[in-house]
Amino acid sequence: MFKVQVITPLGENKTMETSILNVRTTTGDMGILSNHMPIVAMLQISMMSTIEGDGRHRYAVAGGVLYFADNVATILTDAIERSDEIDIERARRAKERAERALKDPNSDIRKAEVSLKRALNRIDVAS
Repeated sequence: MFKVQVITPLGENKTMETSILNVRTTTGDMGILSNHMPIVAMLQISMMSTIEGDGRHRYAVAGGVLYFADNVATILTDAIERSDEIDIERARRAKERAERALKDPNSDIRKAEVSLKRALNRIDVAS
């Protein structure tokens, strides 16, 4: 088991002990076990999974950075939600807003694309 600390702009969001941490980085999927070599990796908007004392958990992560050293994984991200914390209807509304924004020639396309990815990821993790 090793420690995972998740830090968002509002401060430390979650702390957990896990035997494995599965994340999607910009270079591909990665599984981290205890005593893994030190790494720094950029995270994609994706699902993160852990195996904690009470079982496997899935999280929607809004991208970010992962630092791992000395059996502590620190994740800096804008947002993280465990699958059972996700409001699926809110995520669906966010998806619809992002899709409308993508069709609007006056909208910020990059922002709309990121919003759509985040909403789709939340829906996928919650399903």
